Amino acid sequence: MTRTPASSAHEREVSGAPSAPIAPGDASLSNGLKQRHLSMIALGGVIGAGLFVGSGAGIAKAGPGIVLAYAVSGLLVMLVMRMLGELSAANPASGTFSVHAERAIGPWAGFTAGWMFWVELCVGIAVEAIGAAAIMVSWFPATSSWMWVLLFMILFCGTNLAAVGNFGEFEFWFATLKVGAIGIFLVLGVLAVLGLLPGTSSPGGDNLTGAGGFLPNGLNGLIIGLLASVFAYGGLETVTIAAAESEHPVRGVAKAVRTAMWRIALFYVGSMLVVVTLIPWDDKSVVKDGPYVAVLNHLDIPAAGQIMNVIVLIALLSAMNANIYGASRMSYSLVARGQGPKFLGKTFGGVPRLTVLASSAFGFFAVLLSYWWPDTVFKWLLYMTGAAVLVVWAFIAATQLLSRSRLQREAPERLVVRMWFFPYLTWIALFAILGVLALMLREEDTRLQLYFTAGLTAVLALGGYVRQRAVAARN
Repeated sequence: MTRTPASSAHEREVSGAPSAPIAPGDASLSNGLKQRHLSMIALGGVIGAGLFVGSGAGIAKAGPGIVLAYAVSGLLVMLVMRMLGELSAANPASGTFSVHAERAIGPWAGFTAGWMFWVELCVGIAVEAIGAAAIMVSWFPATSSWMWVLLFMILFCGTNLAAVGNFGEFEFWFATLKVGAIGIFLVLGVLAVLGLLPGTSSPGGDNLTGAGGFLPNGLNGLIIGLLASVFAYGGLETVTIAAAESEHPVRGVAKAVRTAMWRIALFYVGSMLVVVTLIPWDDKSVVKDGPYVAVLNHLDIPAAGQIMNVIVLIALLSAMNANIYGASRMSYSLVARGQGPKFLGKTFGGVPRLTVLASSAFGFFAVLLSYWWPDTVFKWLLYMTGAAVLVVWAFIAATQLLSRSRLQREAPERLVVRMWFFPYLTWIALFAILGVLALMLREEDTRLQLYFTAGLTAVLALGGYVRQRAVAARN
C-alpha cells in the first residue's frame, strides 16, 4: 500500500465536494483487517454486557413488553446503521461520522461529534475495566480490583499499540465466543419453549399474558424498558471505523452493514422473547442474577452463574479492546484534520500509537476518578456520556440527510449502500432519536444524564465553532 502524508490524506477527507472521493481509508494507516474481522466486529459489536446483565432491569419494568421495547429500539438502530453504512461505504474514513459531519454540516459538527464519541468511548473503557475487575476479584478474593484494572489496561493498550491485525484477531475470537454463547442460549431456549428439551415442558403463553398481562406496568413501564434497550445497542459504530483499515473498505463495510440487520433482531429481540416466555417477568432472579442466568438455572444447566460470568467477562474485555481502538482512531482522525493536538498525529508502522496511549491514559484516569471521587466527579463523567450515543446518532441522521442528495446528484456510483425510502425513514429516525431524548426527561436519573450530556455537547459545539471561525479568519 502506498503511503502518503497524513495531512494530505485528510485534506481529501474534508475537501468538500462528494465528487472528490475520500481515499479508501486513511493512507497513513495500515490495511491489516480482513473481511472475517469486519464481519465478526459487526456481529459481536452490539453484543455487550448490557444485554447479558442490564436487560434484567428493563424486564422488571416493562414485563413481557420488553420484547416490544427491544423491537422498537432495534428498528431505530437498524436505520442508524443503514445511514452510517451509506456514508461509510461512499467515503470510508477512520473518522467515520465525524468526517462526514464535517463535510456535510461544517467543521464544528465534525469536532463536536468526534470528541463526544471519544469521551464516550474513554469513559466506557473505565466502566468496562472496573466491571471486569469485579468479576476477577469474585473469583480471586485475595486480589485487589486495581491489579486487574492495571493488567487489562496494559494488555489491551499493548494490543492496540501493535499492528491493527492484533486488534482484529482479539475481536474476532471475542465476538465468536459471544455469538456462540447467544446461539447456544437461543437453541436451548427454543427447545425448552417447545417442550423438546429433556426435563422441561412447554410453558405456552402463560408467562407472556399472566401476572398483569403483556404490559403489566402500562405505557410507563414500556417507556422505561425502551430507554434501557436503546442504550444496550451502543458499539455499532466501531465497524465503520475499522472498515477504513481493511483490505477492501467499501466492500467490507457494505457487507457488514447488510448482514447486521437480521442479527440484531435475532440476538436481542429473540433472546428477550425466550426469557419472558420461559420464566415469569417478576421473578426476582431476573434482576438479581441476570435474565440469562435465571433462564439457565430454570433449565437446570449446571454452573449457570459461572458460565455467564465468563461470558460477561468476555463481553467486557471485548468492549474495552474495541473502545481503545475506536477512541484512538477517532482522535487520530480529528488530530490529522487539525482539530486536536498536532503531536498526537504521528503513526508508527501504520498505527497511531500516540492516540492509543492518550485514549488509554484517559480511560485509566477515569478509573482513578472512580476510586477517588466515585459519587461526584466520576458520576458526573458518567452523566456527561449518558446520552452521548443519541447525540452521535442525531449527527449521523442529519449528515445523511444533507449528504445523500449531493451524492446522488454528483457521484451516484458511490452509493453502494442506500438508505431505505430516503428521506422519509431518515426523518422518522431523527424524530425518534429526539423523542427518546425527550423521554429521558421523565425519570430523575435519565434527566440528569440528559442535562449533563447537553452541557458537554454545548461546550464542544462552542469550542468547535470558535475554532472554525478562527480558521476562517486566518484564511
